[in-house]
Amino acid sequence: MNTQCTAEQLEFHTLGRRAVVGKFDGGRITSDGGGVLLREVEQRFHIMKRFSDCFIDHRNPELIEHTVESLLKQRIFGIALGYEDLNDHDALRQDALLALLSEKEDPAGNDRLRKQDNGKALAGKSTLNRLELTPLNANGKSRYKKIVANPVAMDNLLVDLFVESLETPPAEIVLDVDATDDPLHGNQEGRFFHGYYKNYCYLPLYIFCGEQLLCARLRTADQDGAAGTVEEITRIVAQIRLAWPEVRIILRGDSGFCRDDIMTWCETHRIDYVLGLAKNNRLKKEIKIEMAQAKQHHEATGEAARVFKDFRYRTLKSWSCERRVVGKAEYLGKGENPRFVVSSVGIEEQSARQLYEDFYCRRGDMENRIKEQQLSLFADRTSTSEMRANQLRLYFSSMAYVLVQTLRRVGLEGTALEKAQCDTIRLKLFKVGARIKISVRKVWISFSESYPYADLFQQVFIKLQQIPLRC
Repeated sequence: MNTQCTAEQLEFHTLGRRAVVGKFDGGRITSDGGGVLLREVEQRFHIMKRFSDCFIDHRNPELIEHTVESLLKQRIFGIALGYEDLNDHDALRQDALLALLSEKEDPAGNDRLRKQDNGKALAGKSTLNRLELTPLNANGKSRYKKIVANPVAMDNLLVDLFVESLETPPAEIVLDVDATDDPLHGNQEGRFFHGYYKNYCYLPLYIFCGEQLLCARLRTADQDGAAGTVEEITRIVAQIRLAWPEVRIILRGDSGFCRDDIMTWCETHRIDYVLGLAKNNRLKKEIKIEMAQAKQHHEATGEAARVFKDFRYRTLKSWSCERRVVGKAEYLGKGENPRFVVSSVGIEEQSARQLYEDFYCRRGDMENRIKEQQLSLFADRTSTSEMRANQLRLYFSSMAYVLVQTLRRVGLEGTALEKAQCDTIRLKLFKVGARIKISVRKVWISFSESYPYADLFQQVFIKLQQIPLRC
């Protein structure tokens, strides 16, 4: 029997003599029941409330149905739950669960001002689009777009949330810096071709401390990958030291950030650094003996061999002074694989091998964090025509990351998902089928009885309940 589809029902393949028929008539059922865990995070850390304070609302208060805070919650919780496009919200605006996450007192949408909006508690795509496209000079006299974002306040919030996440000042922190490509498929403002990535793209700059995001800056691709790094670390370090004056800060990055202005700034501001250094003939000559030793060991054992060398080095023109360099003379089955790092960390503190293997190589975890935001939280959805609006979308993705990362940090610690990436957390914790019933006094959420991670869900919920609510 062939399956059939009509406007009223879906007729699937039979089960023995039983017909299998489907309809979209289940009532208030959501596939995102686990999103209430993110709401519990928000109730305790007020991340979205503080993010909404980074906007100035010039709308007439008497005509507002959707506050800035509810609009941002709708958009950013939607990203965290896997809905990257504004178009998704024309259907999601009827979702009572997302209305609950957005703190809509009428999650059923029965009390809307306009009759055609009844049953739709949330904003549509056009309203959300106006939020993204409001120019910086908008005011109360502007016709449609009147909610102005404050990028400086958003940058400060990311650092503040990081500082507040630690109960006691750390003795040492590591700031990882990296750039990546954000491919563009239209004629967006600031669109340039990048020779290394071989496409038209933006070149966003990211700064993390461990898993916590401190900076996500959208940049054009017609500049050096390290452009703007000094400016970003200047403001971040100043904010951190205001809270922790004695903390030791180490900057870590690949060879794309081995620039004299960055290293000189670090040296004059009591910041240590460990940066990759692009190989050249002079550097390879420095480790010629060590490479021969590595080759001899490889030929004798058939295994990869590494020999390290510590030496002082200065470029012919670009560096202002001599600096410590660690060379890795590695010989593999495919031949020589030399690598170098430059650092202000002294040899008495970390040997050449320790500096490279135990410290520098750990920067690779930051790339996983960038992939989480780019692929799982849609930081690459920069499709508006204006670069300013695309930066705002990057902030939305960043706040979605902060929400999920906070859940991972405080709710998933000690569980099987404490190291899980955002898409895994979404699949196993957020994508839960649930029926929603709304009465005058209660919102009932009936989760699926066959949900396979119910025990984990309850464990996370209990952890979150132990964190005091913030006023």
